[in-house]
Amino acid sequence: MKLWSEDFQHEGMIPRLFSCDGEDVSPHLAWDAVPGDTASFAVIVDDPDAPMGTWVHWLLCDISSEAREIPRGVVPEGSRQVTNDFGKENYGGPCPPTGTHRYFFKLYALRVEILPTITARNFYQLVEQNKIGEAVLMGTYSRR
Repeated sequence: MKLWSEDFQHEGMIPRLFSCDGEDVSPHLAWDAVPGDTASFAVIVDDPDAPMGTWVHWLLCDISSEAREIPRGVVPEGSRQVTNDFGKENYGGPCPPTGTHRYFFKLYALRVEILPTITARNFYQLVEQNKIGEAVLMGTYSRR
């Protein structure tokens, strides 16, 4: 699979609009080259450079197998958001306390339509158990 965004380039700077310094909206994401037996998609956005360990910014699952993009600031119909490390279900943009951090936008093709009884604690594990494909887009951000 291949994952990209109209809003930033792989390994490029994420625009302020998508951060806590801006409007904190999720960026556009699009993908192709999907495995034929994909039943749904999931998205994880996290920051491995956070001082206390990996910080989870967005957990999104049960995205239709027909989807090939998520427009800017949109949660796909029928999908579910799971509580992130900000304590909210919505996307939480980059907000590093110091320096430049890396933000990994990870898309997973899954063999199941729905991830049942999913929580922030088991999200990574359930995605890992059910994935049949994955793609990663990484952006960076630093506050001024």
